[in-house]
Amino acid sequence: MDTKLRYDCKPFSALSLEELYTLLALRQEVFIVEQDCPYLDNDGKDPASWHFLGWDAEGRLAAYARILPPGISYPQYPSIGRVATAPFARRNGYGKELMEQAIEALYRLFGRCPIKLSAQSYLLKFYESLGFHSTGEEYFEDDILHTAMIKE
Repeated sequence: MDTKLRYDCKPFSALSLEELYTLLALRQEVFIVEQDCPYLDNDGKDPASWHFLGWDAEGRLAAYARILPPGISYPQYPSIGRVATAPFARRNGYGKELMEQAIEALYRLFGRCPIKLSAQSYLLKFYESLGFHSTGEEYFEDDILHTAMIKE
């Protein structure tokens, strides 16, 4: 890894317009354009979520994750979603660093508790390396194979 990123964790209401524009652009670049998956990214969950932004030394958004309180995506669990690393920042270990830091941020926000997420199935080993385990069958979400996972 070249250098660590500088992280901010903000509720929706604390995001600047520039931060909001930048994080939405990254999500669209990765999840809609790169993965060729047309879906509505603005799913109504952003205002209730915390936004975890990883900035590189040049001030570019290199990594992002959305931290959702219990009851937003899953009734009994907080969650981490929309995990993305910018194409320019890949192959530096930022994805793992992002998730480790996002998990710690989630614990600071909601206490040490189980975390549930919907992982793209090709990333199962990545999430397992962070302590998550599969809860069952694979399913399609936005035409991409996913698996529900929990970190106890």
